Amino acid sequence: MGTILPRALSRLIRMPFDVASVRGLFPSLGDGWIHFDAPAGQQLPDAVITAMSAGARAMPVDPRGVSPQSAAAADAQQTARRAVADLLDADPDGVVLGASRSGLVSALVDALPMSVWDGEVVLSRLDDEENIVPWLRGARRHGASVRWAQVDVSDGTLPTAQYGELIGRRTTLVAVTLASSVTGAIVDVAQIAGYARSVGALLVVDASSAAPYVRLSLEELGADVVLVSAARWGGPRIAAMAFADPERIERMARVSMDPVSTGPARLEAEPVPGPQLTGLVASIEHLAGLDIDAAGKRSQRLDSSLEGAYQYVQRLTQYLVNSLTQLGRVRVIGARVHRIPVVSFVVDGVSAEKVCLRLADNGISALPDRPSRALAQIGVDDAGGAVTIGLGPYALPYDVDQLVRVLGSFG
Repeated sequence: MGTILPRALSRLIRMPFDVASVRGLFPSLGDGWIHFDAPAGQQLPDAVITAMSAGARAMPVDPRGVSPQSAAAADAQQTARRAVADLLDADPDGVVLGASRSGLVSALVDALPMSVWDGEVVLSRLDDEENIVPWLRGARRHGASVRWAQVDVSDGTLPTAQYGELIGRRTTLVAVTLASSVTGAIVDVAQIAGYARSVGALLVVDASSAAPYVRLSLEELGADVVLVSAARWGGPRIAAMAFADPERIERMARVSMDPVSTGPARLEAEPVPGPQLTGLVASIEHLAGLDIDAAGKRSQRLDSSLEGAYQYVQRLTQYLVNSLTQLGRVRVIGARVHRIPVVSFVVDGVSAEKVCLRLADNGISALPDRPSRALAQIGVDDAGGAVTIGLGPYALPYDVDQLVRVLGSFG
C-alpha cells in the first residue's frame, strides 16, 4: 500500500457511506446523466452554488479597500486559508490562493531564489501539465538542467526507486504528483521526500487528484509545498498552495502587484474574488459533511467523512476495474495498481473520441484523449487514444453497469 496515505488507511473498519444522501446534495445529478468526468472537475454541490451566489452579492469588491464589502472580502480570504489548512493539516499562514494550479506554480517559479536555477530540476511524466510547463519555462529562462522521472509503461505507475538515481547533490527542486489524473496510480511521495531531503532539494507535490478521496497531511507527505485544485472535489475554479514552513514565503521575491503585501499574499498576483473564496470554504465544508454523523471540529469531520468516502469509492473502483477487464476489447491501463478512483482504458480498434460519443449517446459523460505525457509514453495514441473516467462520491454500481453495457456493444 505504501506509506503515503496513513491517515486514510489508519483504520480498517468499513464505515457506512450513505451515497443516496450524498447524491441529494448535487442538483446537477437531476439531469439524468451518469457523470464519469470527475478528473475534469466533480459536480458542484448545492451548498457551493449557494455560497458563491451569496459571495457575489456580499463582496463584489477588492479586499484591499476600507468599505464594509472590502472588509468582508478580506475576512473571506482568511477564512479560506483556514479551510485549506484544515484540509491539508497545514498552517493557514502558509496557504497561498490563486485562480489555477498553473498560475500558482508560475508564481512560485518567479518567486524562488536564483540559487534554485543553478542546479537540476527533477520532473515527472506522470504529472499534469500544470506541474510541468511552468517549471520547464523557468528552467529554460534560467538555463537550469531538467531530469525526468519515467512512467512504467506496463501499468502507468511511477517507480520511486528511480529517484535514488535522479536526485543528487546538484538537485535543487523536485516536482511530482501524489496521484495520476489519468491512470489513477498513487505515488509513494514519502520515499521521494526522503531522497529530496537528503540533498536539501525543495519538494513540490501536486495533490489535486488525490485530495477529493484521501485525508492528507502536509507533514506526513514530507513535502515543502503542496498544491490542490478545488474543482477536483466539487469546488469553484480556484487553487491553493500550502507551505510546510510559512516563513519560507518571506524569503521569496514578491509576486503580488501590491508592494506592501505580507505573508501568503506576497505570492498572490491578484486577490481571489469573493465568490470564489466563499465557494472554496463551502466545498471543504461539503467534504467534511459527507459523513452525516461526523462530529467535532472541521478537521475531525474531514477525517471521518473522507475515510468513509474513500472506502466506498475504492470498493466501487474495484468493481469497475473487474468489470472492464471482463470485456474482450477493453484494455485497462494498470488494472492492478494501487489507485485513486480514476481509470484510463482503450478499446481495440475504436478511437477514444468514438467511444466517448457512443457513451454520450447513452447519457454517460467520459473524457477522451486527456493531455498526458504518461499516456503518450505508454503509447495510447497508436491505439486511437485512451478514455479516462473518474468516480465522484455520488457514483453508483448502476452507473458502472451502464458503462460496461455500452462498452460491451463494441463487441
